[in-house]
Amino acid sequence: MTTATGPTRPSASAAPPDPRRWWALATVATAQLMVGIDLTIMNIALPSVQRSLQLSDPDRQWVITLFALCYGGLLLLGGRLSDLIGRRRVLLAGLIGFAAASALGGAATGPAMLLTGRALQGVCGALLTPAVLATLAAAFPSPAERGKAFGVYGTVMGSSSGLGVLLGGVLTDYLDWRWSMYVNLPVAALAAAGVLYAVRPAPRTAGVRIDITGAVLATAGLMALVFGFARSEPDGWDAPITFGPLIAGLVALAAFVWVQTRAKNPLLPLRVVLDRRRGGSYLAVLSLATGMFAALFFLTFYMQNVLGYTPIQTGLGFLPLTAGLMVGVRAVSPLLARAPVRSLLSPGLLTIAAGLALLGLLRVDSDYWLHVLPVFLLVGLGTGWVLVTANSTATLGAGADSSVAGAMVMTSQQVGASLGTALLSTIAATAAARHHHLPAEATVHGFNVAGLGAAGFLCLAALAVFVITGPGRPQP
Repeated sequence: MTTATGPTRPSASAAPPDPRRWWALATVATAQLMVGIDLTIMNIALPSVQRSLQLSDPDRQWVITLFALCYGGLLLLGGRLSDLIGRRRVLLAGLIGFAAASALGGAATGPAMLLTGRALQGVCGALLTPAVLATLAAAFPSPAERGKAFGVYGTVMGSSSGLGVLLGGVLTDYLDWRWSMYVNLPVAALAAAGVLYAVRPAPRTAGVRIDITGAVLATAGLMALVFGFARSEPDGWDAPITFGPLIAGLVALAAFVWVQTRAKNPLLPLRVVLDRRRGGSYLAVLSLATGMFAALFFLTFYMQNVLGYTPIQTGLGFLPLTAGLMVGVRAVSPLLARAPVRSLLSPGLLTIAAGLALLGLLRVDSDYWLHVLPVFLLVGLGTGWVLVTANSTATLGAGADSSVAGAMVMTSQQVGASLGTALLSTIAATAAARHHHLPAEATVHGFNVAGLGAAGFLCLAALAVFVITGPGRPQP
């Protein structure tokens, strides 16, 4: 028997709950926090890295881009490897590999060594995230506990970007940029010990094979998209290095979809995406990331370059984002088993849109407490609300597809973050160039236009998600 989201799960009473499940939650949340922080921790440290290793301006961006390329491009393959090898083994391999890559990058004597470390961090992160979500889905089948567990996970995942900015500023100012890499070693060791204690070995999923053709096409397509978006700001949308990879990425992903309809063991079974509630969740996360990461990007520059904040002050300024996330998570978690998905995802997206609309009201002399703080609170509130709902919905009843269904959430987030930062940065730069006033005023005007544009996009996305997910029922 199947439900709208996949095979029917056994009732929670079919087997006693794992007594170590809350320890498992703490363990995998720690692992995901480490990965999430590393998506942004080097942003603040980048000027110090450039001086220390004599990076050129074009090479500097690769410190950020390589991690995102490898992480976003390999998530789907990481999901299938989790099914093939086993969640516990993949978690341990990913943690050990992430620690080794961090040590390599921290000890870098030149650009090549650092960039290799960052790329390997992305690869190991792509192994970890799907296994984390599959572990949560297996450990918390009960609806009541599931909401709490994914609430914790949503808080960790959503707040990691802001915490990365803060931690990067503190470590760079008080120690050295290398500690932005070395900090992962004790965290990975702690999480690995937790995996050995709390995560029980699970049998391999029967019949799983790696779809090599699908893996190559998906990885190449996603990497090409992320790369093309990353090059749009420094090189422009009309540069061959921008539109070439974007076109190649779209062609590769179209070929990937075609292959998945014919593969005996597809990397991403289309039933995962075509389920209306899962598909709506993926669209919601992509849209969320498009607006959220662009807002964080703009506000980082606004606080440092316009308000004159130090890196540490900027990091502290991000803390209300985490506060908003925690409120959103706490509010939505009890509703997962009571309300239809469409009634949870769309209001969350509209809350983020409200925060982005306030971004359109910023001025050069705006006060942080009156004008910036509300943006962080609203974006955080909506992000926590949507992430918890999307992650729980994506893995609910997915059975053998749990890992890859969870991987699609983070894949959507990575593509959305790359798209939002690239597209909205271009809009902001174009608007600033046409604003013939002082440089600071022109910059803020660009942020205003991009913020309002992002708010409009999120409103349309909320409507689309509402229609796609259908009336449905609360999560069983």
